[in-house]
Amino acid sequence: MSDPVILAVDADPAGLAGIERELLDRYSRHYDVVCTASAAEARDRLTQFRENGNDVAVVLAGKEVDDPSCSELLAEVRRLHPHAKRALLVGWGEWGFRETGDAILEAIEHGKIDHYVVRPVAPPDELFHHSISTFLLEWAEERRTAPYAIQVVGDSWSGRAAALRDVLERCAFPHAFCLADSDEGRRLLEGSSRETELPVVILPDGTTLTNPSDVELTRATGSSVEPGEGEVDLLIVGAGPAGLSAGVYGASEGLRTLIVDTHGIGGQARSSSLIRNYLGFPRGVSGGVLARQAYEQAWVFGARFAFMQHVTGLRADADRLVATLSEGATVSARAVVLATGVAYRRLGIPALEALAGAGVFYGGSGSDVHRMSGQDVYVLGGANSAGQEALHLARYARRVTLVVRGTPGMSHYLVRQLAATPNVEIRLGTEIVGGGGDGWLTHLVLRDRASGAETSVAADGLYLSIGARPHTEWLPAEIARDDRGFVLTGADVPRDTWPLKRDPLPLETSMPRVLAVGDARHGSVKRVASAVGAGSIAIQVVHRLLEADDASAPVDKLVELRPA
Repeated sequence: MSDPVILAVDADPAGLAGIERELLDRYSRHYDVVCTASAAEARDRLTQFRENGNDVAVVLAGKEVDDPSCSELLAEVRRLHPHAKRALLVGWGEWGFRETGDAILEAIEHGKIDHYVVRPVAPPDELFHHSISTFLLEWAEERRTAPYAIQVVGDSWSGRAAALRDVLERCAFPHAFCLADSDEGRRLLEGSSRETELPVVILPDGTTLTNPSDVELTRATGSSVEPGEGEVDLLIVGAGPAGLSAGVYGASEGLRTLIVDTHGIGGQARSSSLIRNYLGFPRGVSGGVLARQAYEQAWVFGARFAFMQHVTGLRADADRLVATLSEGATVSARAVVLATGVAYRRLGIPALEALAGAGVFYGGSGSDVHRMSGQDVYVLGGANSAGQEALHLARYARRVTLVVRGTPGMSHYLVRQLAATPNVEIRLGTEIVGGGGDGWLTHLVLRDRASGAETSVAADGLYLSIGARPHTEWLPAEIARDDRGFVLTGADVPRDTWPLKRDPLPLETSMPRVLAVGDARHGSVKRVASAVGAGSIAIQVVHRLLEADDASAPVDKLVELRPA
């Protein structure tokens, strides 16, 4: 198999020579570096690569982004090699100019480029290589060719194989799936007995698991399942952005911290293919990458994790809070942070629920996005996660239809980008009322909410992001919630539910020393940055509570704190 291609196009001879020098010196051992001064020649090479089955990893374009030849080239990249990362080369003295910034933003919103790269200057230019290596890592993870990708081989896209892929997706592990009777499946199973039970999971170190349980798979990937010691300072229920943030700040500030989550890491944010407005990530960051890095950060600071378990009960016991876990263990904590998040609502159509994992997917496309190349795909939902998923799928699918029951409630930059993407159609005031297929989704039934008219449409994939319900049904009656199940905190706690003389602190629930953050909290802003901010603020509140003699002692200096 040929090496993947890094293609650079620049009409400036000196600039192209510098780019070629840097690329060859650093990447020629594992990549085929191709450099040309002609956009027309580059388009011909892209076609040739497609015909020969060569993967293109990165394309660097040195012309102005609004130059017709550059626009045609980048459009050809997206059509022929949808996984390839596309970047505009910008001179060192140009990247800070407003005109350059406006051109880059417009190009990103119109889907012409993924980001920009500052041209290399003196060798070795590590800033340039940092950008290129980041693109290559993103490309490898999207292609599921990263060396640490986990392979799943099954006899069907649905059933147990789908459940194992869901476990890996929830834990944000890069993974790939193939059918046992495919060429790749036969290669991976070479040497296995005909009686080998499917599905089979192959880990990066060569370890093979035969139809493992969820717990066995979680343990094999290096994740903890048992809570360990029974007493901690801080118990965090939920490992989404708010819970991971609380874990990082709690553990880094010396609190013995345990984080419990049955759904893995990242929460709803994990399904976001690209979060472009999160502080500190100018290229954007996928929810999965953000979750993995936050998990690693909390772990390095000393936080412990217990996955594949959920908290079934919570009660006060003198100056401690005691939580019961689903496997029977109990954990005693001085304070508890609830970061349970929310879950996607189910569509509730039996014929489509039966195809979960076989063309019907809740949340993001994850490892199955490559199956949508050249297909007709539908996304149901009107919030940011639905818009991000539609844009991600548009890179591969022939056509993406975003179905919205009412009016979209997503960020302005997403609305603009969706409108500028030619293969994305938005159908407002529409709902999905039926559909089906024989082993894989083949069609959907859409209903216009105004007229009631129903239409059957061909569909190869359906991705659902249709509102959420909080994971709070397990909470004791002492913790007050609103009529939708979201936890009331701070000033929203009803007076008749609060047992102490002092007022509840910001983020504190009606059970003293139990705080709530993130999407499950009443009135919270449903954004990743807000959840992360609330997680950090919760630790300030925890410190003041733990410094008090007991939960009923006056706690001052907190009135100015407000949740993010």
